Amino acid sequence: MGCTQGKCCLPRPPGRGSGGGRGRGGATLGRAEVPGAGLLLEYATLDVAGLYPDSPGRESQDAHLVATRFAGDPDLHLFAVFDGHGAAGTACAGFARDALPRLLAAAAGAGSLAADPAAAFRESMLGANAEMHAAAGVDDFMSGTTAVAALVAGGALHVANVGDSRAVAGVWRAGRVVAEDLSWDQTPFRADERARVKASGARVMSVEQVEGMRDPESEGWVPDEGDPPRVWARDGLYPGTAFTRSLGDLAAEAVGVIAEPEVKSVEITPAHLFFVVASDGVFEFLSSQEVVDMVAMYQDPRDACSAIAAESYKLWLEHENRTDDITIIIVHIRDSEISGPAGSDKVDYGSIGASIAAHTVQSEIPVFVPPEASHLNRCAATEMQSSSSGSPTERSLSCVAPSPTHPLLIHGRISDASKPMRSEQAASQVQPWHQVDGGTELERPMQ
Repeated sequence: MGCTQGKCCLPRPPGRGSGGGRGRGGATLGRAEVPGAGLLLEYATLDVAGLYPDSPGRESQDAHLVATRFAGDPDLHLFAVFDGHGAAGTACAGFARDALPRLLAAAAGAGSLAADPAAAFRESMLGANAEMHAAAGVDDFMSGTTAVAALVAGGALHVANVGDSRAVAGVWRAGRVVAEDLSWDQTPFRADERARVKASGARVMSVEQVEGMRDPESEGWVPDEGDPPRVWARDGLYPGTAFTRSLGDLAAEAVGVIAEPEVKSVEITPAHLFFVVASDGVFEFLSSQEVVDMVAMYQDPRDACSAIAAESYKLWLEHENRTDDITIIIVHIRDSEISGPAGSDKVDYGSIGASIAAHTVQSEIPVFVPPEASHLNRCAATEMQSSSSGSPTERSLSCVAPSPTHPLLIHGRISDASKPMRSEQAASQVQPWHQVDGGTELERPMQ
């Protein structure tokens, strides 16, 4: 199949593997029990290095971690994504990925994580920021990273966010799956964040305004149209960040770009089907609801990761001549007494699923498949070249066409008939976990 847009099939430059240089082209799958809440988490992760034609050797600046049985507690499971930026963005993201869980684990050991998760997250992220400033091997003067972390703590979910990566939950409401934002993008588009950095002496303008092409006093910025509003020093053309909070970015701290996270805590109810933690490479052109819609269309979170990554990739190339790095973690939440896909006690996936037309191509770039390949004219997929690791838990990138927005669960129903029989295999499939080589993720894929 050819590309409908004529630009998805660009050859990937050599050495551009995803996964922090590990060359993993597919999503990985894992499971973890939450015995205190009677839950089973099934999660998938996928990272795809961005396409930068002007910098063919550029490495991904994203990093992520999955730490199950966090701090030795079977009821604690940590999922986080870090999106680096600037010349030392990769080093900043990697530093934060390593520092945050260490500081949070110390908080868990001291009892403060259980007593006040929001305070523990704030202390840990501010601590990671201070350590990054002091680290001799990381130049964070004009570089840094965003960070969004989701901690499952028994029957609760705590999300801490710094920057414009995002976490969102899929919640069953009124017969459909609805997006529930678990974080809020911290950018100058937000009036409160804009006022805060201005109070610290910042100017907030787009590049067009800085260059005199638009009224510098106008605040009529429109998302996805032109350059976004950015944070600038009063007396210079720096730092120019499109976010108002981050880890690192020492120069930007003088004009109000801070490392203090916003923290949201929610009770995990039977209506919570899954949650997603992803970099802004996903959310630049996809809304929270569109991402949730796509997750709900797939029983296997690996397939959902692949579809979202490919649709994000396609949309980037429709709007620009490059793509951002894309990192996704999808976590299905299910009752540990029930086998089958997450939410299968609420949704009859067979009534809403679409057939996937798979085609092997000799490329590591997702190839857009025309919609006629699917009997719903909504969903098509293509298989990328197999990863060299040959792991049976890896899925190749797929593509959804022509749009990620699907009418959700039109034929779905809640009934006992849709509940699968209990399987004794669920507990036996939970594996011990350890840090894998490369340090990008703290997980052992389920065999």
